[in-house]
Formats: sequence, structure tokens, C-alpha cells
Amino acid sequence: MRPDDWYLTEDLDEFLARAGDFLRSRPALHTVPLTVADALRRRGLHLYGPQAPLFGLLEADDGTVRATLVHTPPFHVHVTALTPQQADTLAARYTELDRPLPGVSGPQETAEAFAAAWQRHTGTAVAVDKRQRLYRLDELTAPEPRPQGRARIAGPADRELLVRWFKEFQEITGGVGQDAGNWADGRISYGGVTLWEAADGTPLAMAGATPETAGQVRIAPVYTPADLRGRGYAGAVTAEVSRAAREAGVAEILLFTDLDNPTSNGLYQRIGYRPVADFTVWGFGGAER
Repeated sequence: MRPDDWYLTEDLDEFLARAGDFLRSRPALHTVPLTVADALRRRGLHLYGPQAPLFGLLEADDGTVRATLVHTPPFHVHVTALTPQQADTLAARYTELDRPLPGVSGPQETAEAFAAAWQRHTGTAVAVDKRQRLYRLDELTAPEPRPQGRARIAGPADRELLVRWFKEFQEITGGVGQDAGNWADGRISYGGVTLWEAADGTPLAMAGATPETAGQVRIAPVYTPADLRGRGYAGAVTAEVSRAAREAGVAEILLFTDLDNPTSNGLYQRIGYRPVADFTVWGFGGAER
């Protein structure tokens, strides 16, 4: 296997034409490239930043797609499952590009193999940024006790609140890249954020959801301001978003958690989410080449 066996393109339509069936074949494990590609298709290739996204695929001799990548700077490159050899050839291919690479995210063993290969090829320091677990909704169980309040879909009048809360969410999770205003506008456009509010209308927490694509929806982000945590609002709003997706006929309702946060992992399991796979995000330092 050679580095140039990886086909790279900035053409989203071409990428989806060639890799779409592969991505849709395992919608849960491929939720990130599916939802990112859908967002770029709906809202433009520069949704996440001024640099053009890069897409890649690895095909067998018979044209069957074996693996893909999606890179939307300034985010890390996201890869689907790779063998160690495939990870090594992809790392070698990337060193040929005039393209900064801040890190990689993907299935745990794949991300580890790519990070090790990147270090070998470039002399770059690598380190784990985040360990995540992907969950799938099984049987939804409403949280008990149910906190006082009610759910409602966020609208244009909530834009300022959504922008502020999304910025706060990015700060505590180490998120980078997407402009909070663009994020809020996109979510409002399709009813993609649900608020949990008090009886007097005061917003208490939010949960977002991606649009349905390939039969899957991913719940994200879930956020409660610091002074309101521990009262059940996050569980209540997540359950409400999950219920709405299930009633809409969505086959796969998914979410990621930070494995270093036992509170959120316990919460989602209590309301019916079950583990699917572990993912890891690795960060890369400056190259020494």
C-alpha cells in the first residue's frame, strides 16, 4: 500500500458520490463525516472557516471504499476506522500536503495508530486531547424526578442566548473553530435547539440535534450554565430532544460524551443510551522537520 492510494479532493459532491454508500452503511460509526458533509452541503464549504475542506477516500482494487477522511480546518482531521498500515500511508500522504494538521479524531485504535504514524513521519509531539464514547439510544427512560419546567424549540428571539451559551460551551469543552453566530443561525433555521425553561420562561438548559441524515441524528451540544447544574435540567432537555427524534422516525439517535466526565456518562445511560464505541482526539504540536 502506498500513500498515493489515498484519493484526496476538495469536491464535496464527488466525495459523496464515491463514498456516500460506504458512509451510509454504518451510520452510527460514521455519524461525524455524515453530519459534517450534510452541514457543508446545506450551508456552504466555508461554514467552519476560510480554508477549503479536504475529503479523502481509500478504495480497494474493485472500487469498494475502505475508509474516508474529512478535514474542515481549523478542526482536526476525522478518519473512519483504519488498519495500522492504512493509518501509516495516510500520515505519509498528509506530510506531502502544504496543509497544517492540528490533530486527528476517530475510533480509538485508529486515532492512536495515526498519531503514532504522524509522530514517526514528522517528529511532531502528539498527545491525547480528549477521550470520547459514542452512545446510541435504546429504550428512552424519562429522568426521575422530573425537574419543574417545560421544553420548547428555540427561535430567532433566542439567538443572543444561543450565541452566548455556545461560546460558554466551547470554552469548557476546548472547542475551536465554528463561529457561534453561524452555529446559532444554522440551528434556528431547522429547529435544531431545544430549551428547557422555567414556568416564567427563563431558559435553564439547552440540547441541540443535527438534522437527520442517513437515518441518524446526533444530540449535541447539551449545556447548562454553571449556576444551574445539578438540578436535572440537562437530563430533561436531552430526553425531550431524544423523544422528538424517535417520534419523527429517526432510526439512530446518537451522542458523544467525554469519558473524563462520569456525571454525563451516568446521566445518558440512565435515560437509555448504550455504548457503541470509543473515540479519541489527539493533538499535534509543531513539527521538528
